[in-house]
Amino acid sequence: MTRTVTVGLDGSAESRAAAEWAAREAQLLGLPLKLVQVWEPVPAPMAQAPLLGAETQQYWTERIPRETGEGIRLRHPDLDVTTEQLSGPPADVLASAAKDAELLVLGSRGLSGVGGFLVGSVGLSVVAHADRPVVFVRAGEQAADEHVMDPVGIPSATTPFRPVVLGLDIESPDDGPTGFAFAAAARRGASLRVVHGWNPPAYYAYGLPVDLEVQDALARRQSTALTEVLRPWREKFPEAEVTEECPYGSPGSHLADASREASLVVVGRRIRRGPLGAHIGSVAHAVLHHSTAPVAVVPHD
Repeated sequence: MTRTVTVGLDGSAESRAAAEWAAREAQLLGLPLKLVQVWEPVPAPMAQAPLLGAETQQYWTERIPRETGEGIRLRHPDLDVTTEQLSGPPADVLASAAKDAELLVLGSRGLSGVGGFLVGSVGLSVVAHADRPVVFVRAGEQAADEHVMDPVGIPSATTPFRPVVLGLDIESPDDGPTGFAFAAAARRGASLRVVHGWNPPAYYAYGLPVDLEVQDALARRQSTALTEVLRPWREKFPEAEVTEECPYGSPGSHLADASREASLVVVGRRIRRGPLGAHIGSVAHAVLHHSTAPVAVVPHD
């Protein structure tokens, strides 16, 4: 079965931006686009209220995906676009829809006056439980935002893509996020910027202050380890232009800073099956809330 690029649609500005981003990504991948609209049933007495009657339900379940699909087909005439209406708790339905997708795309409200996303409970639940990569796109995101400015400083979708940024944990690297980032950069013809933020071991952090000589030695060790982790990927993608960075300090903060000049930020999420249930991890959480570029969260073991 051919996988799709699937996008969760609810008629909001956020989901419209997500649908447009998903359409562009589907074309890069050469895959169909599926628009999924989820209707959450309400108790019968509420369903009879004027604002929740049959006409409103029909609008949400039929008109929004139809009109969105028609618009995308006009702007992307070569793209195979389908729509689907599903019913149930949105977080559960979208996480289930992701199983048959190459990736799931969701919209996220931008924080007013502050760079970053406002990721609601549905989005956080989906990303914590989905088995496939989930991409978050802010309201207002446009194609030109993923590209460098033209020579006179005007936004343009005809210039080269901004770099793809990968947040990499060299203590427990996994092929999933790394492969996703290398492939995303390759299909964009973009460079790949790999960022590994680090802090000193606990016996330094809670002991005497780290002197500059010790910190330099630790930094060289981190840099060498990062190079070794990336060596097989450089061999697999010999055309890739890769830069490696090992800044001292919070990984989430460094990735948020790097997002300002990125077309896409990629982070991993370790799949946890323990008694505490699923969660997304502190770095992914920080990036989701502070990145100014679309963020792909890639699950891995």
